[in-house]
Amino acid sequence: MFTSYHRISDNVFLERFGLDFEHLQVGQRFAHRPGITVSQQDNQQEALDSSNAAMVHYDECYAAQTSWKRPLMVSTITVQRLIGMASKTFGRLRRIVVLDNIALTKPVFGGDTLYAESEVVSLAPGDASFGLVSLRTRGINQHGEVVATLDYTFEMWRQDRAPVLPGRAATPVLEARFASHVLRPDGVWLEQTGLFFEDLRAGETFVHAVRRTVLAEEAVRHALFASLWAPQYLDMEYARALGQDHLSVPDAWTLTLGAALSTHTFGRVTANLGWTNARFGVPVAPGDIVEARSTLLQTRASAKRPSEGIVTTRTEVLNQRREQVVSFERSLLVYKRDAANPYAGAGY
Repeated sequence: MFTSYHRISDNVFLERFGLDFEHLQVGQRFAHRPGITVSQQDNQQEALDSSNAAMVHYDECYAAQTSWKRPLMVSTITVQRLIGMASKTFGRLRRIVVLDNIALTKPVFGGDTLYAESEVVSLAPGDASFGLVSLRTRGINQHGEVVATLDYTFEMWRQDRAPVLPGRAATPVLEARFASHVLRPDGVWLEQTGLFFEDLRAGETFVHAVRRTVLAEEAVRHALFASLWAPQYLDMEYARALGQDHLSVPDAWTLTLGAALSTHTFGRVTANLGWTNARFGVPVAPGDIVEARSTLLQTRASAKRPSEGIVTTRTEVLNQRREQVVSFERSLLVYKRDAANPYAGAGY
């Protein structure tokens, strides 16, 4: 089996996504999850951010006169999404060496949902640190139509050759509940998206992937999105008067990151029931790296929702100096494995 979790110590597990080169065989096929629905806002932003002058992507009046009758999705969105969606399996990729072919076989429009499936075409030795993987990744829309095919070759780390951060040495845990993929009847390895209620056990701690570097630009953007107009978030001169050489990062964005980073483990969640005891410690500054870890405090069946259970967790968010920036407790509704849930119906 392939696993998403490695043991750091008793009852402490490290999330790690992506297979090693040694795990791959020619002919293996992988179905990547989750999919992603693209929007016209994505389309416009991609075109304008990249100085794309083809108005078919963002001028609806013009696009209505074309054979498409509506704005056509920028093709680079499809390419980026497909490569990105494959990263849960191929996240040990070192770098892409060549994109041999990009075939766009169906148009993509705002509102379409993209899924990715990949086949290992060939493997080559590379060197002592990495091997060469040739992959064919197909983009499939919500109607089951192939919209794009990518043929590309990349360097992929060999086992135990990728850089390891201090305190991250860990042993793979080969328990069925931690399987990163399950084998479908058609021979395709289907990626898994988080743990079911039965797989979550009180007393266990999960160190979540990924770590995130907080950028100054995103801190300002999230302050503006929240209508947070206090000057320490937007006015550099005011920030200097406070003795800072940077704008402040909104506390609510720090809380958001802590909750969001935990969703790889808690991906089977139905709903977040709320937070308690949120405590802010050292402020986050632009350039800081944040990491979340969650300890399961309690699990119990839901009295009102028989297909779900309630999980209470305590999450700590630390910076790169191991200082706590925020901690909180929250309760989640999580689907049970053998009860009615949406996964099979949605292709998960």
